[in-house]
Amino acid sequence: MNEKHRLVISLLKLFDIALMAFAFGLTTVLVVKAEDGVSLVEFLAMRTRVVNFGIFLIALCLFHFVFQICGLYKSRRLSKCRSETADVFKAMTINTACFVAFGSLFSIRMITIQFLAVFWVVSTLLISLARLLLRSVAAHLRRQGRDLRYVLILGTNPRAVEFAGRISKNLDLGYRFLGFVDDDWPGIAALKKTNFQVVSDYAGLAEFLRRNVVDEVAIYLPFGSFYRYSSQVATLCEQHGITMRFNSDIFGLKTTRWRAEEFDGDQHIATYTGSSEVLPRTIKRMLDITVSIFVILLFSPILIVAAIAIKLTSPGPIFFLQQRMGLNKRRFKILKFRTMVLNAEKLMPGLEKHNEMSGPVFKIRNDPRITQAGRFLRKSSIDELPQLLNVLKGEMSLVGPRPLPVRDYEGFNEDWQRRRFSVKPGITCLWQINGRNGITFDQWMLLDLQYMDEWSLWLDLKILARTVPAVLRGAGAA
Repeated sequence: MNEKHRLVISLLKLFDIALMAFAFGLTTVLVVKAEDGVSLVEFLAMRTRVVNFGIFLIALCLFHFVFQICGLYKSRRLSKCRSETADVFKAMTINTACFVAFGSLFSIRMITIQFLAVFWVVSTLLISLARLLLRSVAAHLRRQGRDLRYVLILGTNPRAVEFAGRISKNLDLGYRFLGFVDDDWPGIAALKKTNFQVVSDYAGLAEFLRRNVVDEVAIYLPFGSFYRYSSQVATLCEQHGITMRFNSDIFGLKTTRWRAEEFDGDQHIATYTGSSEVLPRTIKRMLDITVSIFVILLFSPILIVAAIAIKLTSPGPIFFLQQRMGLNKRRFKILKFRTMVLNAEKLMPGLEKHNEMSGPVFKIRNDPRITQAGRFLRKSSIDELPQLLNVLKGEMSLVGPRPLPVRDYEGFNEDWQRRRFSVKPGITCLWQINGRNGITFDQWMLLDLQYMDEWSLWLDLKILARTVPAVLRGAGAA
């Protein structure tokens, strides 16, 4: 990062803090005027206690930290506008939640539901509009030839040509394509049909870098056959202080994403599926704990009645413990209300021929092993409530692919199905709100993978909201 870029980022941070302070002041004026009929002059004449001013400064520092971890100060040159706007919405939602915490901790009476709603709307609009304005200014400057990045691409394969076309068409990005570096090969004939040109062969690359303005070198060479040369180019870029860019999907993976990590002083590139962002996953865990405690306390009378009903209608323990497959196939014991007779698992082999589910999963609608009380508990999904204790222990989440018994897992015959085990299992997921036992095993697995690929906190909230009516209808329960 050069000095000019550091200065711009520092000014942007100060600008954001000023906007947040303005949003807070404007919200306060609007809410106080609406509730108490106080004029602007009267409001400005009010005295502010030193303690309140200190709390306000702490809140501004916290807002700045949230903006930082939400990625609002990283380079946005190549990202889309909607991606930055989504990060602004996420940051302001977290900041508003911080206000709730401040209001409770310091007993601030002015932080009401109305205040929070107005503050969220005002601050989100201000920050979003400011970001859009900055993007427009930056795009205008780049179209005028300012703040440009000159890019050289190694390789002339289809992916390299496609990348060159993308950066050449969008002048707002501020990238200018210098040309390709490649030796003569049969596939280079396709390049002649485009307006692009080869500006150097591999042997002349070092001299080209010495004589021309080059900010970035994008490497699109085959990983296996050109590894040695790619390594030499990387060293050359390091010597010139030139940014090296390469397509991370060197293995042609479809759903895997990449991130840079440092391990014991060494730089590594790690692959992952799903989301790896720390903040959303932390919020998900906090949501798991909060909702689980709330539901346990709320339904404690129902839990007690269910326990008594099980004890009175069937001999044996109240709870059923079974080993299930968890995160990355870690085994744990799931806790449920017992809904079957004591020797239910021993009776399963004799019922296999009645299995109504495709694939390795075993389910039959009128299972003779289910007790009288168990049938109601299953229909109402009350038998699942003790799993909230598994959620509190961190073995499960509220939302995630259902944890399967070891017997079912051993019946899997496709490795793509096993990717569902790379996230923490949950009490409910897309399968529960889309038919449960009414869909095939492969459809179930695809729904789990869809959840993983599209995961967001908002998706979790939507699934939780749709789970309630699905439970009340008893949809697919057996």
